[in-house]
Amino acid sequence: MTSFGCLAWFILLILSYSAVSAHQITPSMPTIITHAAVPVCLALGLGKKVIPPRLLLGGIVLAMLPDVDVLAFKFGVAYGNVFGHRGFTHSLLFAFVVPLLCLFGYRWFQAGFIRVWLFLTVSLLSHSLLDSVTTGGKGVGWLWPWSAERFFAPWQVIRVAPFALSRYLEPRGQAVIWSELQWVWLPGLMMAFLLFVMRKNLR
Repeated sequence: MTSFGCLAWFILLILSYSAVSAHQITPSMPTIITHAAVPVCLALGLGKKVIPPRLLLGGIVLAMLPDVDVLAFKFGVAYGNVFGHRGFTHSLLFAFVVPLLCLFGYRWFQAGFIRVWLFLTVSLLSHSLLDSVTTGGKGVGWLWPWSAERFFAPWQVIRVAPFALSRYLEPRGQAVIWSELQWVWLPGLMMAFLLFVMRKNLR
């Protein structure tokens, strides 16, 4: 299976949360695809020489990885539990340790040691930062394991996404998509364009 085939399977695994009864869970996240915005836009701006396809793939996987915790709902883990949604997989510790573990195979990413660590860390950390500016949910467990407290950013602008994929056909789901385009993808593409211009001017 190719690297991008593995990515497709990973996304399908995360999307399996849609099988959970949506009325039992408070929606509380940007859509899983939008979490890929940061690594994708950085790669567009910096180019393939700086961010090779394999490193981009790793960044996308890590940017989506924290939401694997939604599978805990199927095992009866409560939302507010540290092992529930937005718990330990959204912590700062998780965001720094997982990229470090990836460095054991850093040559696979076809980039330098430091570049791999920086890109993967930024990609993974971006997940909880985006979650912290959503308009609902229980906040992000940044300080696990030192504290079980949940946090939000000082402002919340991204509309929370429903867990059930079918709800994206409803007006509320469409409003979520527009919110993410406005607050995530548009700024991300603007950043990519600025990085592209800077890169061209430095040649």
